[in-house]
Amino acid sequence: MLKKRIIPVQLLIGNRLVKTVEFGDYRDVGNPVSSSKVYSDQDADELVFLNINREERDCDELVRLIQRVSEVCFMPLAVGGGISSFESAATLIRQGADKVVLNSAAYRNKELITQIGERFGRQAVMISIDARWSAESGDYKLFSDCGRTLEEVGLEEHIGNVVEAGAGEILITSIDQEGSMRGYDVRLIKRAVECTNIPVIAHGGAGNFEHMKEAFLTSGANAVACASLFNFGDNNPIRAKAFLTNYGLDFKTS
Repeated sequence: MLKKRIIPVQLLIGNRLVKTVEFGDYRDVGNPVSSSKVYSDQDADELVFLNINREERDCDELVRLIQRVSEVCFMPLAVGGGISSFESAATLIRQGADKVVLNSAAYRNKELITQIGERFGRQAVMISIDARWSAESGDYKLFSDCGRTLEEVGLEEHIGNVVEAGAGEILITSIDQEGSMRGYDVRLIKRAVECTNIPVIAHGGAGNFEHMKEAFLTSGANAVACASLFNFGDNNPIRAKAFLTNYGLDFKTS
């Protein structure tokens, strides 16, 4: 059985670490390199970096960041934000990323998923899916381009498409809950888990360790990802694991 994972998410604008609420307003929360070293010391299982600059997302900037982060922390690194070509993905992996994260490109260029998976292994392809509940339709709507573009495809269909193309895992984010610290959208996560056999990472809304426990035990998520929980307050992955192991959840030991 796969070990459970706790994954800090680092959102980037320029060379700064930021935190958004519902993909909107953001606040600066520090230096991503310094933060990465802290997470490395605190037993995080891996890190996810997402460049959310709406105006310009340059993979060269991500390459420079990965090179600096690789010097101070020793855990798997997943990187995304504006990756639209095999060349960009390959450069990031060769420069130290263990995985690339695709969102917008996964809707429009499924061959890119296949290319990366065939060259580097499907474990190197993480697909990010951003979803918002629509009361009008009574279902979730999927968005790309940092939550700005509505995609005309359903959740289960999109997951099926990317898995068939060669995706290795899914990062599922609730736009409604993101940055709220009110808890994960367990219903959304459970639907993602139930329609695929690849690992699903829950993201968006963690405000305490109880929220993590609910995501693991109720939705069946393989991993939980969070930012605000660790950015705002005296919480860290070591304490999270100490709490969660009391409920029969098994984590990799460092």
